[in-house]
Amino acid sequence: MPMPKNPESDSTTVKLSRDTYSKLASLGKYSETMDQIIQRLTTQAKGLEDVVAGKSSITFIDGHEGRLLYRGYDIADLTTHSNYEETAFLLWNGHLPTVNELKGFSEELDSKRAIPRELVSILTTLPQNCDTMDALRVGVAALGVFDDPMYSQQEKAMSIAAKMGTMVAAIHRHKHDQEVVAPREDLSFAANFLYMLSGKVPSEEDSRLMDVLLILHADHEFNASTFTARVIASTLSDIYSAVTGAVGALKGPLHGGANEKVVEMTAEIGSPAKVDAYIRGKLASKAKINGFGHRVYKTMDPRAKILSDMAEHFVRTPKEKESLEIIQRIEAILLKEKNLYPNVDLFSGLALNHMGVPAYLFTPVFAIGRAPGWLAHVLEQYADNRIIRPISDYVGPQLMTYTSIEGRTSKGLRP
Repeated sequence: MPMPKNPESDSTTVKLSRDTYSKLASLGKYSETMDQIIQRLTTQAKGLEDVVAGKSSITFIDGHEGRLLYRGYDIADLTTHSNYEETAFLLWNGHLPTVNELKGFSEELDSKRAIPRELVSILTTLPQNCDTMDALRVGVAALGVFDDPMYSQQEKAMSIAAKMGTMVAAIHRHKHDQEVVAPREDLSFAANFLYMLSGKVPSEEDSRLMDVLLILHADHEFNASTFTARVIASTLSDIYSAVTGAVGALKGPLHGGANEKVVEMTAEIGSPAKVDAYIRGKLASKAKINGFGHRVYKTMDPRAKILSDMAEHFVRTPKEKESLEIIQRIEAILLKEKNLYPNVDLFSGLALNHMGVPAYLFTPVFAIGRAPGWLAHVLEQYADNRIIRPISDYVGPQLMTYTSIEGRTSKGLRP
């Protein structure tokens, strides 16, 4: 395909960064100019697919190459060398912390983990069978009432991120009529979350695996929940409202919950010997197969690659090994038959199950991991704000004539 004219030599009213220009150029159809590409994407893209909706310096995704960068750092490097606390600092501040910066940041985050007793009371008053994301949404909204009104925006962000895990653990314990476990400041964020779920200090291996999962989910550009948070923030509503909206968006099954469906699928298949018949049946009926495909990635999701490699080491029991074998067989079939690549959901459920996290907490754990990203985007929106107010491509009728109620039919036409 001929490349669109270089923006530096072509007169245009749209100013694009080089990264954005390259992204748009890759989406062009034969002989389209850059103006035509932009016009097509902004007027015809259902679900805003491939539409550039704003500028951000937080996360970069190359869907064709399968790259994910936080503030310029490759996700593979961060999951190898970093942890939740350091990655949250990076997302909010734009650079990796020094020793003293990380120490101060981690100590402040640790000190804000405990939730007010009034909030504990609210969460433990909710029906035990209520959806965990509904309960988390209530918790985040209520936190805005109980947090110190004198907090700076950064302190509010710190409080929300610190308390997300505490709220999810409290919701879990309440479901089982168990006493809520108070957080410990001597444990890392990841280890403390697992501790609050079970009441037992987790192994170093499980703590590290949880750290990796939280980093992998920390941000993903303008996904549905993050964009929801930015839209709310753009109205200059408060940061708690923005994150509450994000939680509501993540609850939707087209955004969160796919890893839970993958676990259900592997259980339904039962054994590696039944994979071929099961998957070919799904393909024949054109049924959705969770854990595969992605709106942005046209190759393997780099997060899936990281968890796939780790799975070879963390699976221990015969049941875990069988589940991994089922997943790998599904992966091979779909790549061969449909050229479909796995996304992060294919392996994250296996990892969470390994750590004893029940399936109904999979999406809340996603929210815990994504909170630093949501908050980074909200802070970025506040720093350079203009209310987000797009326009629609109206396809309805024009210049209708008003008729009295006696003269109308069910379709609005005269009898």
